[in-house]
Amino acid sequence: MKYIYKLILLLAVSLSVQAKIPIVPESELVPAERHEQSTEVILHIINTYHYKKTTLDDNFSSGILDKYIDALDPNRSFFTQGDITGFNKYRFLLDDDLKKADLDPAFEMFRLYRKRVIERANYAVTLLDKPFDFTIDEDYEFDRSKKPWPADDSELNEIWRKRVKNDYLNLKLAGKEEGDIKDTLTKRYTRLKTSTMQLDANDVYQTFINAYLTNIEPHTAYFSPRTSENFDISMRLSLEGIGAVLRSEYDYTTVQEIVPGGPADLGGELHSEDRITGVGQGKDGKITDVIGWRLDDVVDLIRGPKGTLVRLEILPKSVGTDGPTKIISIVRDKIKLEEQAAKSDIIELPETGGRIGVIDVPTFYSDFAAQARGDKNYKSTTRDVRKLLKKLKQENIDGIIVDLRGNGGGSLSEALEFTGLFIDSGPIVQTKDSTGRIEIDNDPDPGIEYSGPLAVLVDRNSASASEIFAGAIQDYRRGIIIGEPTFGKGTVQHIIDLNKFIRRSKEEHGKLKTTIAQFYRISGGSNQHKGVIPDIIFPTAKYDGEQGERALDNALPWDKIKPARFVAASAPTDNFEEAKERYEKRIKSEKMFQIMMEQLDLIDKTSSKKTVSLLASMRKKERQELIVKKNRIENEFRIAEGLDPIPEKTDTLDDADEDGENKKDDFKPKDVLLEESARILHDLIMPSHTIAAT
Repeated sequence: MKYIYKLILLLAVSLSVQAKIPIVPESELVPAERHEQSTEVILHIINTYHYKKTTLDDNFSSGILDKYIDALDPNRSFFTQGDITGFNKYRFLLDDDLKKADLDPAFEMFRLYRKRVIERANYAVTLLDKPFDFTIDEDYEFDRSKKPWPADDSELNEIWRKRVKNDYLNLKLAGKEEGDIKDTLTKRYTRLKTSTMQLDANDVYQTFINAYLTNIEPHTAYFSPRTSENFDISMRLSLEGIGAVLRSEYDYTTVQEIVPGGPADLGGELHSEDRITGVGQGKDGKITDVIGWRLDDVVDLIRGPKGTLVRLEILPKSVGTDGPTKIISIVRDKIKLEEQAAKSDIIELPETGGRIGVIDVPTFYSDFAAQARGDKNYKSTTRDVRKLLKKLKQENIDGIIVDLRGNGGGSLSEALEFTGLFIDSGPIVQTKDSTGRIEIDNDPDPGIEYSGPLAVLVDRNSASASEIFAGAIQDYRRGIIIGEPTFGKGTVQHIIDLNKFIRRSKEEHGKLKTTIAQFYRISGGSNQHKGVIPDIIFPTAKYDGEQGERALDNALPWDKIKPARFVAASAPTDNFEEAKERYEKRIKSEKMFQIMMEQLDLIDKTSSKKTVSLLASMRKKERQELIVKKNRIENEFRIAEGLDPIPEKTDTLDDADEDGENKKDDFKPKDVLLEESARILHDLIMPSHTIAAT
């Protein structure tokens, strides 16, 4: 099942995945009174407070049906066209059913879905009794999300024959013995069946009501009581776990983002878009195959006390779905606020003699608890960066880069104060609520900490508060924005506890996250959907087509309101066009830049594949070619930095021991984009006529 929400893996008291979870009888898969009560409250809140005004009519009902079917069977691997045709009787009725809090159609559809999963899982197990012929030249299409629904059981059987054959070949190429392969896959398909049979009425309700909510807007969602617990954990400051945001995507648990300051971030081996295929406890615990598991259950398996070790078998994004896996180890720990703190560095530019300061801001944080206690030394982004700015100015730097890559936002108040470090006074962001009322947030602290040359480096994952800062700097023309168009999240959400509205019930009803307002820049345009468009866009932006708000269904469109009154600061160095021309000329011959783009091209090509060969010889050949290409690119980086190349390998992507643990050195190439940003800023500080004169 495809889950609409995401979870941060943190320590919590919860059910262990190894505990006996009962099978839910089909007779219990019916809506309860609490679900009807929750539906009435949710519709009232949406109609009254949601920023986007929608009409619950037949057209909207059709969208709900499509969303619900997609949530149940996103890869079109369980339902046939006949099933979908049968569901169409509800296409223009779900709006009326929701108004009456009639949830019977949703539960009827789910009961058929459960039946189909059981049929497919049982069929998959029977296929393991017959040998597969890996000399036949045929392909398996693992991404069927946009394909037509299978016409009948015969076509569905063929899809599953290839799926099981592909699963078998993956394990075979990983060196597993035939007996182990059959055992692993039998458990995998049995787990698919049993985990689906363990879904209860709350799970069904959550999936259906989210089909309604996400048909309005992607950041609006319902959290069941169990999911609410996970969400509450993710919002606390005292965080423990591995520090990764996960999502369920087809049969895989995929890493959506790495939490700054967490063990995964500090370890550096787990990355966004990696897929987790197995989990093991401790140094010697057996790796449990988790392909096809519910997201909740994978979360429960990865959680554990601070100081304990968890081993993850991952399929890196860079190798695609058919590449070899590797095993990494992470010690669960507290996500320390100090590890999220801003840091500074200095980039030396020997070709020009320039010295550019860099302030890396992973998130906009503030220790609200310490502040409430009256602690005068509480940590916050603004307080920490103020100290770093003073230190860098003493180092006689020529300019400063604020690095916001990967910064998903955080505290709005911090974003406002942080912006105030670089402007004297004035408005920073505008907010419009669901009633159309507009409020303007100003710099809370008149005065300026740093008035020199400034660049802001952003990427596709710079979101929310990061976009507020970058947008304000751009509107004031206080500095140059460099990088990729940002995420494009310009909306404000509020969490509502449904129990506060249903006092006559003693049961838990979960929470509703609803969009209540939208941010606008002081120039009038919104960051929503478009994001902040850099003054100089790196060519890496061509890979962000499926990223950010632009890739989300029903995302609010770009919009604009009346500009606020403000006086442009005019950057100390604002000849952006000349700097852009020199940058474009430079990267054409910059070796490290070209190597980086070649590496990104390879990753993009590999990760965008939707089919794999089931011919064993071809699969081996493709893997070896990928290994050679990856190693060649890495060696180009190493040689460019004066290091010895790694030995050419043809059997694995990692220099690993027999247990799969990575033993390769910790080589990391230079941050090409950061260094190029430093050169761009220095070009602004020292324009071509000045350089020529000297």
